[in-house]
Amino acid sequence: MSTVLEEIVELEEQLRQAELGPDPEFFEKALADDVVLVSDGGEPPLSKSKVVDAHQPGRGPKFTRVEMSDLKIVDHGVGAVVTCRGTYENAQATHTLRFMRVWLKTHDRWQIVAASIFG
Repeated sequence: MSTVLEEIVELEEQLRQAELGPDPEFFEKALADDVVLVSDGGEPPLSKSKVVDAHQPGRGPKFTRVEMSDLKIVDHGVGAVVTCRGTYENAQATHTLRFMRVWLKTHDRWQIVAASIFG
């Protein structure tokens, strides 16, 4: 039997790999249909469909490196809050972003129900 922390660490690694893929199916499964995604700069919240679409093969820049650091997980039993820093690299540039994700376990399945992204 794995712990919440072990499960979330594994899901966060799957998310990192899905960014490299890209793997839209991971985001289709991992994001709740009513996920709340907020970015800095005052843009309207992102939608699940936009995230899934952005990770289709051939869309946007392909990352050659994705690394997460400063990973902190707060276990809330059926929920977990993750904060981390992500470094994304492609042929043109390297970008560092900060994230906060809320994972919720319902029907024996973890999904992201809320997240924030800051540059």
